[in-house]
This record gives sequence, C-alpha cells and structure tokens, in this order.
Amino acid sequence: MVLSRLTSLLRNLLDQQRQERELDREVRTYELLLADEKIRAGMSPCEAHRQARLELGGVEQVKEQVREMRAGHLLETLWQDLRFGLRMLRKNLAFTLLAVLALALGVGASSVMFSAVDSILLRPLPYRSADRLVVILNHGRGPIAPANYVDWKAQSKSFETMGAAEYWTPDLTGVDRPSRLWALRMTSDILPMLGVPAMLGRFFAKEEEQGGHEYEVVLSYGLWQRQFGGDSGVLGRQISLDGRSYAIVGVMPAGFKFAPFWATKAELWAPLALGPRATQRGGNSLRIFARLAPGVGLADARAELATTTARLEQQYPGTNRDAQVVPLKEKVVGRIRPALLTMQLAVAFVLLIACANVAHMLLARGAARAGEVAVRSALGAGRLRLLQQFLAESLILATAGGILGLLLAAGGIRALVVFGPADVPRVDNVSLDWRVTLFTLSVSTLTGVIFGLAPARRAARIDPAESLKEGGRSGDSTARHRTRSLLVVTEFALALMLLAGAGLMLRTLLALQAIDPGFDPHNVLTMVVSTSGSLVSAPGHSDGFYHEMLDQVRAVPSVVSAGLTNHLPLAGDIWGYPFWIEGQSIPAPGDEPDAAYRLVFPGYFKTMAMPILRGRPIEDSDTATAPHVVVINEYLARRYWPDQDPIGKRFTLDNPAKVAAKKLNWLTVVGVVKNAVRSDWTALPEEEIFLPYSQNAGVGPYMTLVARTSIDASPSAEPIENAIWSVDRDVTISEVQTMSAVIARANSQARFDAALLATFAAVALVMSAVGIYGVMTYAVARRRHEIGVRMALGASRANVLANILREGMALALAGSVSGILGGLILSRLMATLLYGVRPGDPLTFGGAAALLAIVALAACYVPARDATHVDPVVALRHE
Repeated sequence: MVLSRLTSLLRNLLDQQRQERELDREVRTYELLLADEKIRAGMSPCEAHRQARLELGGVEQVKEQVREMRAGHLLETLWQDLRFGLRMLRKNLAFTLLAVLALALGVGASSVMFSAVDSILLRPLPYRSADRLVVILNHGRGPIAPANYVDWKAQSKSFETMGAAEYWTPDLTGVDRPSRLWALRMTSDILPMLGVPAMLGRFFAKEEEQGGHEYEVVLSYGLWQRQFGGDSGVLGRQISLDGRSYAIVGVMPAGFKFAPFWATKAELWAPLALGPRATQRGGNSLRIFARLAPGVGLADARAELATTTARLEQQYPGTNRDAQVVPLKEKVVGRIRPALLTMQLAVAFVLLIACANVAHMLLARGAARAGEVAVRSALGAGRLRLLQQFLAESLILATAGGILGLLLAAGGIRALVVFGPADVPRVDNVSLDWRVTLFTLSVSTLTGVIFGLAPARRAARIDPAESLKEGGRSGDSTARHRTRSLLVVTEFALALMLLAGAGLMLRTLLALQAIDPGFDPHNVLTMVVSTSGSLVSAPGHSDGFYHEMLDQVRAVPSVVSAGLTNHLPLAGDIWGYPFWIEGQSIPAPGDEPDAAYRLVFPGYFKTMAMPILRGRPIEDSDTATAPHVVVINEYLARRYWPDQDPIGKRFTLDNPAKVAAKKLNWLTVVGVVKNAVRSDWTALPEEEIFLPYSQNAGVGPYMTLVARTSIDASPSAEPIENAIWSVDRDVTISEVQTMSAVIARANSQARFDAALLATFAAVALVMSAVGIYGVMTYAVARRRHEIGVRMALGASRANVLANILREGMALALAGSVSGILGGLILSRLMATLLYGVRPGDPLTFGGAAALLAIVALAACYVPARDATHVDPVVALRHE
C-alpha cells in the first residue's frame, strides 16, 4: 500500500520533470530557428544568437511565472483541502471524536512507554564514558571479601581503576531531630572514576583511607539543602555521625545518584578505611566498581579476572569462586528490562488496534461518500486530487490525535513517576522532553498517513459512472469489505494477546498474594531504632536500654505485644554465618553450611505471630550468663535432622579449625519456628537461625522494633515514638512503616505490571468491540436490499439473525486463533515476570478467548438484531 503510494508520487514527479524538459527543448528549438533566420538575413552568427536570446527572454519569464503559479496553486489547493476537511469532520462530529480519541489513546500510551524505555534503558548512565564502567560480583550477585578486593586490584591489568564501597547507615545527631542517614563508605577511586565533579569542595584523598584519617564526608545536594539550607560556607563544618565528628569536604551536584539501586538512596559518602580487614577473606561486604582500561574489552577483563581468581583459589581454597564482571548499566537496569520491553510491546499492540479502528472507520466513511467522490470526478477532479483531499483529512485527524495524545502522555508520565514501584531504577528521570514530543508527533503523523492511505486510494478509485447510477452499490466492493474484515481480525488477534498477557500477570499476582509469609502482618508497626549516636551505645548499655524501651512501648494503650530483631523479613538485609554441627566432620573451605541469622528479643515471635512448631521461643531467662541457645527454622531442621528431633542438638558459629575445641561456643537448639520469607518474597525457604540478643549484645548498632496493635497500626506510630524517646532522646527512629506496607512493596512490581497490562487489555478489548460493531453495522446497512429480498422470499428473522452473527463471530474466531498463536510467543518473552503460572497456561488463554468471544457476540448482536427489523417492502422500494 505504502509502496504503491510512493510509486505514484515518483511517477508524478517524473511526469513534471518530463514536461519541464519538453518545454526547455521547445524553447531551444525555437531559439535556433530564430537565430537561423537572422543569419540568413545577413547578421553574424554570434549577434544572431544574442538577439534570439533577447527576444526569447519573455519565454523564460513566462516559464518562471508558470512555475510560480503552480507552486501558489499547490499551496492554495492544500489550504482548500484542509478547510474542506475540517468542515467535513466537524459535520460528522461523532466520527471525528471517536477517531481522535482512538489515536490519542494509542499514541499517548506509546509515548509514555517510549519515555520510560528511553530514560531507563536507552540513555547512558550520567557518568563519563559510562559504557566502560563495570561491577565485580561474587556468584553473580553478591559482595566481595576485603582481602579479595585488595588482591584483585593489585593483580589486575585490565582495569584502569578499581574501587570499593560499603553500605553505611549512620545516625546524624547534634541537630534538632536526630535522623538515620543512608550513606556509603568508599575508596578514593570511585567518585573520580565516575567523572562527575563536586559542586563544592573536593573528593577524598588517598591518605584519607588510612585508619584514623577517614573522618571526612561529602554531602548530597539534597542533604546539603535540607540540613544546611544550601549554605556555601558549609565546607570544613563538623557534623556528628554515630557519635563521631566528621568534617564536610564537598557537596555533590543536584541530581547526582550513585548506581546501582541499592546505592542510589545514599545521601552522604565517607572514606573507606579497611585497616585490619584488608586481610579478611570472609565477611563479604564490599561492592566493587571498576573502569576498563583503554583498549580492553569486557571479554578480556573477564578472562583476566578468571585467571586471577583461579590462582587465588589455589592459595586460599573456598574464597575465590565464580566472580563475574558485569557492565554497570546492566546491573542497574537488567532486572527491569523484561518488564519494560513487554509493556512497550503491549502499547504497540494498543496503537495498532487504534490505527486499525481508525482505518476501517475511514474506509466506511469513504464508501459512504462515494456519491460525493463520483460528482467531483465527473467535474474533472483527478485521482491525485481526490487522494490529496482524503489524506488532508487523515492528517487533520492524526494531528488532533497527536496533540491529545501528548496531553495524555504528560499525565501518564507523571502518574508513572508518582505511582510506579519505588525500586524501578532511574524512574525519576522519566519526563516529557523534546524526544518524547517528537516521538509522539511523528507517530501520530505516520499513523495518520499510513492508515489513511488505503481509504484514500479506495475512494479515489471509485467509478463515477457506476456510483452515479440510481441505487448503485459499487462503493461497497468485495475488496473493501475484505480489507475491513482483515482489520477487525487483526484487532481481535492483538486484543487476545494482550488479554492473555494481562491474565498471566493477574494469575501471577494472585499466586504472590497466596504465599504464606510465615507470620501475620496485619496491625504490625515496625521502626528502626538506632543507638549509634547516644550514650547507651557504649558496650554493656544497649541491652538494658532495649529492655527498658520495650517496657515503655508495651505500656502504650494500643500495643498488644512488642519485640525486637536486627533484621526485619523483606527488609533486604541478610547477614549469614557458616555453622558447624556437633559430631560432624569439618567441611572443606568454601563448602561450609551457612544460615541467615537474626538477633531477637523475647516477644518477637509472639508479636509477628510466627508459630513455634517444636520447643519454645526465646525467653527472658536466656540471659548472657545462661547456656547459649538458638531457635532454628523448619527448613534447617528438616535438612540437617530429617528423621530426628532437633531439640537439644548443638552447633557452633565458631570455626573448629581455628578455635580450640574447649573454647567453642556451642548453641543448643531449643525451638523450631515456621519458615518465613526473607529478603525475596518468592524465594524458596533457606536456613535461618534466631539468637537471643542478650547473649550476643553489641552486634550491630541498631534494632528493628515490631509492635502489634489492637487497632490500625499507623496511628500508633507517634505514641510509640514518644515512648522510645522517653527512655533516651538521642536515639534515632527511622523507616516507620506497617508490616502490610512492607509486603505490599515486595509485590509492587508485579502489581504494577498487572495493572498496566490489564489497562492496555481493557482498552484493546473496547476498541476491538467498537471495531467489530462498526463493521457489522456498516455491513447490515449496505445489505439492506439483500436482507429485504431474503425476507421477502421467506427467510425468518431467526435465520437472518444467525447469518449476521455467524459472519461477525467468524471474524472473531479467526482473530482468536491468530491471537492464541501470537500470545504463546509473547508469553515466552514475559516468562521472567511470571510466578506460579506457566507461560502457555491453557486456562488463562481459554479464559481470554472466552471473554473475547462474549464481547464479540455482544458487539455483533445489536446490528444483527437491527437486520431482523428490516421491512422487505420498504427495502425493495428504496432499491
């Protein structure tokens, strides 16, 4: 279709060039004849040709005037076509509004997703030569031991520079309201590696990585504005973090964030002094960032690191396994890429459905205007002239749809930023910029031209002689009917693919909501209480503070029970320790079993409603002087004591190879608790142990309070905070949230994906219903004579109804079959987004097909019912 249009335009251009050449040839021939006459009259050849050109100057002037008239005529014709198109569209306002709205929905949704894909996936990270930045991960995802970092940096030649960062949550004190900050300790290599200069001051110096010299900080722009009012004299000022004084040496520019996502929340950076930890090959806590050396590719860096780690693994068995070099951008956006590309494909389907709807609306409208076209053709209008007129109307619709789509895109982008999942990387960069505007207007114009071209060409091909005959029906040719049917089939196929995708995401969401977290999250309030900046942080004081704090919190009228833990389920922090079971052989280095551990106070299991399956929970009697005990989860018990009672069994967190047997700290299992989710909502259960805080005091500078209330948990936040501060005003309280909100956040990505796909599918379903309704209504209107003849010959209304319904449902069936095949392919692409349901789930696809069939039947029934009310006498008389 597009190719034939381009061929036609090229043919017209060649015709114009041929006419110009013929005109030039005629003028040249006349010049030669005129010069020849003057030579025969006795004039010299040079003078004869000069005189001939002077006399023919008028001809050239006429040619120029003709060209100017042609150009002016084209502009005038175009303006006339636009004005006439506006009048015709205003005359049929319902058609215009439906077409513009359909285009606006498709274009607007496409623009929102284009903006998201462009900002999140396509644009480079805002660092110098960002494509050369990489991260080095342990087992493809985890942090690195300090000694490994030191060795890799010293032995690797593939990296221009390498640095390490470590998560830090200091308490800012000495201000009106103490607060807990998100921060990073990092080596002096990292900030210069990124190539983003400080707005004020400087970065860290190499010597500030030494122990005792690391008390300098660089502030984020937001923290500088919030705590210091944007004071440019802030450099050199001292602030108190975790009870220590730090000097401010720099401020980063507005908008600076350190990727990946876990680090983007950081609003303060301090030097990382490894000190004695530089020789530790356990306690993996460092995130490694590097810049590839000039001329070194990613494959070269991976090969060199593999050689280095293999050599170190021989020296230190079990410490250098499966280190991976990953591009920084891949680490930042790799997780969200499948969801974004799936949504981009979904909105492309919506746009195609919208365009198909507009196309067959234009086809039907063009057929209805067959008489007008015939009259214009009979009066001398050529096909090119008619084509131009219909294309002008399509461009008007496309422009209006593009402008409205741009407004919808602006609102959609704001909604995406505000309501999108909080853990989507770079989502705050999504905005309506010139790229999105250009994309929106380009897409709307292109769709208007492409999908308006077929109706325009068909209208231009109407035979005026046939159309002017009384009762002529050639405007509804078989080819035109076939085109409209094909468009409807396409709409239904795309709609079914979207419905199937939305159904799979809804099934995923239901499966996620059906997961048993292992505790009851309702009416549970949580908050992090940190003692880092207070006097009670001194050794031996925090245990007494926490017990007194719990007493005050439990005295709050709305509190039913309260407890403490160092790491909340789904909080993201997992601390793991290797353990050795009594009576078993010491495993080889790197093969030790390990378990996530949580420090808890008495009352934690009761508050979280975590069932104790065997034995007892942590109790007040489990003090520092009592025998050391531990509660394990069901998974650990089944794995290591599958056919035994684990109560009374012992294991240790000490390393028997390094600690004398008499000094090992044995932990006795006193209880087994039900499996609970950890950091990932969908992860399978793993080993987990619970230790009494009183027997492990001093581990970690903060604890998380959990309080179960008798009413909705949120209103209890303020009285609980006041109860805590009544014990010590200097402790900091942060991350106040309900446990229900924690779980909702864990499922936010799946909910958001399901909501988007469901929205797109609903729009597609409505558009497809409108499409088949329009086709069937038009078909009935054009077949009134046929229906009248059939009813006059004895056909019953039931037969007419069944015939019309059969025709419409055949289109829906063809679309459904095509949609199922396409949906199976689409579901494979979104497999990483699914949980608890297979990509080609027959129940989901069957439900989508059934829903589409019901909608199609309803859309066909109304025009089919109207067909049964045709009066044969009236229909035949009209014909």
